[in-house]
Order: sequence, then C-alpha cells, then structure tokens
Amino acid sequence: MEIRSPRTDHEWEAYYALRYAVLRKPWNQKPGSERDDLEADSNHFAAFEGTNLVGVGRLDELDPLTVQIRFMAVDFTCQGKGVGRKIMEAMEEYAWRLGVEKIVLHARENALRFYAKLGYELIQPSHLLFGEIQHFLMQKKKG
Repeated sequence: MEIRSPRTDHEWEAYYALRYAVLRKPWNQKPGSERDDLEADSNHFAAFEGTNLVGVGRLDELDPLTVQIRFMAVDFTCQGKGVGRKIMEAMEEYAWRLGVEKIVLHARENALRFYAKLGYELIQPSHLLFGEIQHFLMQKKKG
C-alpha cells in the first residue's frame, strides 16, 4: 500500500469520489458537498493499492503548532483492513515533522474507538452534522 497525495486528474477524481461516497452520499447530500474552500491550502493523503484508491484523509493547519485531520474515509470494501491506520500514521508523521505539537479531529461516534486505539483522547462532543451525525473533538499531543 502506498500513501501519497493524488497526482493525476484521474486520481483527484477518485479521491473526491471516495470522500463523497463514504462521507456524504449515505446522508443524501449533494455531490460537491465533499469539498470546501480549504482544498487548495490543505495537505491531501490517499492510500493506493496498485492503481486503486482505497482511502483518503486531509490535514489542515490551524496554527503553527496545531493541525486538524479532516475528511477521513476508507472504501467500504476495505474497512477494517488497516487502510485508515496507514493513512493516519502518514498524516501524523508529516505533522510531527512540521513541528506540530497537537493534532485534533472531530470524530463520528462510530469512529471513536478507532481513534482512541491510535492514541487520541476524547475531549468533548462538538457538532452535529446534517442534524443527525454527532461528532466528538479528539486530540493527540506530541510525545
């Protein structure tokens, strides 16, 4: 498995298509809702098995010492096979090399255990997405 940013137009299309399929379509959201105004300023990570894109994640700088993980998604057929863990490890390694001291994320309830296993601490409930998906603020500090 290779973790890197998409390079070609085809890879970028697959990247956004996976984000949409996993994070938006199940809640009847419109195509395009998987993107925001920060795409050009973010660091994008994608997991490839051969030429197949099987997972994605995005890292946003909040301030010089804090980054946020967003838009984590793994293809439904690959969930539970270590894809998400590999993406998280790549994003964390990148963040720590930048000199970041804290990584934050807003996890859906069904992902709390996944992030806790990776060392993320539950801070508090945060927002309700689409009026029904509760998210929780989690963080991991360097060290």
